Amino acid sequence: MTTLDLTRPAPPPPAPAEDNYLTHTRGFLSWAFTLDHKRIGVMYMVSVLVSFFVGGIFALLLRTELLTPGPETIPGITADRYNVLFTLHGAIMVFLVIIPSVPAALGNFVLPIMLGAKDVAFPRLNLASYWLWLAGAAFTVLSLIMGAFDTGWTFYVPYSTKTTFEGVIPVLIGVFILGFSSIFTGMNFVVTIHKLRPPGMTWFRMPLFLWALYATAIIQVLATPVLAITLLLIIIERVTHIGIFDPAWGGDPVLYQHFFWFYSHPAVYIMILPAMGIVSELISVHSHRHIFGYRFIAFSSVAIAIFGFLVWGHHMFTSGQSPLMNTIFSAITFSVSIPSAIKVFNWLATLYKGSISLNTPMLYGLSFIILFSIGGLTGLHLGALATDIHLHDTYFVVAHFHYVMMGSALIAMIGGLHHWWPKMTGRMYDERWGRIACLLVFVGFNVTFFTQFLLGSQGMPRRYYLYQPEFQVYHVISTLGSYVMALGFAITAAYLLHSLRAGRKAPANPWGGRSLEWQCASPPPHDNFATTPRVGDCYDFSVIQWDEREQGYIVRRDLDPSLRAPGAAGGH
Repeated sequence: MTTLDLTRPAPPPPAPAEDNYLTHTRGFLSWAFTLDHKRIGVMYMVSVLVSFFVGGIFALLLRTELLTPGPETIPGITADRYNVLFTLHGAIMVFLVIIPSVPAALGNFVLPIMLGAKDVAFPRLNLASYWLWLAGAAFTVLSLIMGAFDTGWTFYVPYSTKTTFEGVIPVLIGVFILGFSSIFTGMNFVVTIHKLRPPGMTWFRMPLFLWALYATAIIQVLATPVLAITLLLIIIERVTHIGIFDPAWGGDPVLYQHFFWFYSHPAVYIMILPAMGIVSELISVHSHRHIFGYRFIAFSSVAIAIFGFLVWGHHMFTSGQSPLMNTIFSAITFSVSIPSAIKVFNWLATLYKGSISLNTPMLYGLSFIILFSIGGLTGLHLGALATDIHLHDTYFVVAHFHYVMMGSALIAMIGGLHHWWPKMTGRMYDERWGRIACLLVFVGFNVTFFTQFLLGSQGMPRRYYLYQPEFQVYHVISTLGSYVMALGFAITAAYLLHSLRAGRKAPANPWGGRSLEWQCASPPPHDNFATTPRVGDCYDFSVIQWDEREQGYIVRRDLDPSLRAPGAAGGH
């Protein structure tokens, strides 16, 4: 029998659990059927990072196999399996990682909060887009079970119609489904930006990340159906042997190239435009300086989206198209460099005399500028007819592609992940390890791919399983660089996962950002904002002040004229 001790005070009631989007509801089904854009963004992010890990493993296997000029450096990697490996690496990285990484993952999480909205315009369509992504990924896995595919990530005919590998049709169906996922996301973002902007947020008061997502969404909606129909035609041709693209059945393989690159060159900007939007935020916030040339950067995003539909023919200079068309496509290709250069010069002008914090997000932002500049300048060699003829289908193209896609798009995505990690998780990561990992990734990337410019300029063809011994030293250097880069990514994964358990609690505004996502708690509440927030200049950092009690930055509303009186937040 127990007795009640009335002399001892009763223990205090447990503190109520903090309600945020992570704790609002619990259980697997609450995530699988969630309509919360933040949870959908997190699920996209986890899925993309898992795909990135798988695609990276395939890349390391490829580089290891190329350490020696002879066959089977890795026992069991035959010529056919080598073809399967580089096809899987390319298809996974392009369709499952880079295309959805920023718009579907970071964009889904950040866009509504940047608008001060509670969610995207069509939450159910948003969830459907993620389920479609999972379905597309499942068909890719099914293709491996059925015997894989070796067509290259471009699915060129006649490889995709004549190969004996049985996994071609499942992967084509998978990419077809992934296209619908991309279209749904783009439609949602266009309507959300048009209809859910808060009072005072005119077009020229939107953060530049939103401009980039808007331009990207336009490309997704207009270009993706072309790829979907083209892949559907390949499936029909492979099953029925009706001649569409395959010359053996009376088709035209060059027609396939036109269709494919009409989508795939705009797809390059689906990958790079949102990355540029991230860098605009990183450079401005972490240099604590108003973005230079706001309107020029905003309009350059739209210009890149428009030019992206007009330059697909520069992939086909050696396909036999007329000299006149080659000249026109070459000239338009050079014109794309103008809006891209506008962004770079405005970022550099923003850095000038800024109060620069060399933290992890900023280091990734600066890495982007360097790598994108190298990728862009080497693109001039491929846009010029005289040099492209010699460099076409060599490792020069591989290096250029990776500088633009991985060295730019993925580096910016990782920078954006670090920038918004405290907002997404409510935890801070270890800055020291973040800087070390960024250095390893940057050095490893350049050692890996800059070497390939030398390989290509000396005539080493891409996608070759065997090669001449004089190229071996370059392949060894490139492979060692890939190991250094992989170490940097492994360290990144380690300290980010560690921060979830042991990281310092993040304040609402750890970096001194000015846009609306930094005005709600970290992690954000389920509905983002209790009331519609008031909009000021999202790049005016003169009203930001460090707060010792919060251990973060706060907005001094008394210093911002646009926030002092209702109705004063309008702008032009």
